[in-house]
Amino acid sequence: MIRLDGETFTASAVLGLEGFSHPEVVFLFDRIDPAKVRTDPRHPRGNPSAAPVGIFAHRGPNRPNRLGVSRYRLLAVDGLNLHVADLDALSGTPILGIKPYLIECAPRHPVTQPAWATELMSSCY
Repeated sequence: MIRLDGETFTASAVLGLEGFSHPEVVFLFDRIDPAKVRTDPRHPRGNPSAAPVGIFAHRGPNRPNRLGVSRYRLLAVDGLNLHVADLDALSGTPILGIKPYLIECAPRHPVTQPAWATELMSSCY
């Protein structure tokens, strides 16, 4: 569940959000020690059989800006509580922004990715 801050927002902030099946969220990897941030090439998900790739070819948390982005399934809106599924963030993670996902904002051309990414992600979901 995502619980919005009642001191900052009223229920009007999420008015109409229930019509979107998959909003996107930007969040802060707040539990990452800044000293552990890495920008050097490394093996994706620590898999030594995968070729090293640079930080911007990773989706991991040890990023220079410590920002994460996830698309989740919105199950229900109850006041400032968003009931969600498939959110790729830990409980209590600070949410920096929520945006509706629009089909028209999806890539207009075929999406491609390296085979190693497909292999790694097939075991995650």
